Amino acid sequence: MANTKSAKKAVRVIARRTAVNKARRTRMRTFIRKVEEALADGNKDDAAKALRDAQPEVMRVVKHGILHKNTASRKISRLHARVKAL
Repeated sequence: MANTKSAKKAVRVIARRTAVNKARRTRMRTFIRKVEEALADGNKDDAAKALRDAQPEVMRVVKHGILHKNTASRKISRLHARVKAL
């Protein structure tokens, strides 16, 4: 348990940041899921539109340090390849 004043504040800050990061990660996963659902339906137009919406959302998560840049690029690249193959 935190004993000093600064440690107690750090615990509060970490809790707030964790909540924000969790919300951002969930939002990103929702956008990715929309692309995957469109791929599963076999609708190339919807999948391409969903990918265009998902790409900036994934990179926004990178900007906030929740995901590594290479990880995000890999996710986008794999989704793009699946849309293209449809």
